[in-house]
Amino acid sequence: MQAEPSTLALVLPQGCTNFKLRQLMRRVANHYDAEMAKCGLKTTQYSLLSHVLKLGPIRPGDLASEMKMDASTLTRNLRPLVDAGWVTLKAGTDARSRLVHITDAGRDKRAEAQRHWKAAQLALNETLGVERVMALHALVDDSLDLLAALPAPEAGHDE
Repeated sequence: MQAEPSTLALVLPQGCTNFKLRQLMRRVANHYDAEMAKCGLKTTQYSLLSHVLKLGPIRPGDLASEMKMDASTLTRNLRPLVDAGWVTLKAGTDARSRLVHITDAGRDKRAEAQRHWKAAQLALNETLGVERVMALHALVDDSLDLLAALPAPEAGHDE
């Protein structure tokens, strides 16, 4: 007795994984962006303020490395935060180095933004279900670990 040919066929994912992930990322990003806009920040700015608060004072190159972004992208993203008075760039340990510091106004803005981030996260948890969000986090973490073995992307491309 032979098995049906359809049961022997290899089942492969349908569609493009990259496209599906980008669809999901756009949907999730739009959700967070809409909530963060209520406090006048972009999600990238909130993330940057949070990293400077946690890690600062810190050299821009080290901050870019921690955030897994290109140094030129970091410089571009820091500019509006400096202009708003939320972070400063001050002289480092020698004449050639600089350190990124969060200001008191930056701490206040980050605290305000954190409330909006939390609202976005809770709404996402409610929409998707906590179990699905936890499973998604685990799947993403596991996938990132497995993909770490792939060759590094070309210089100049952000994460």
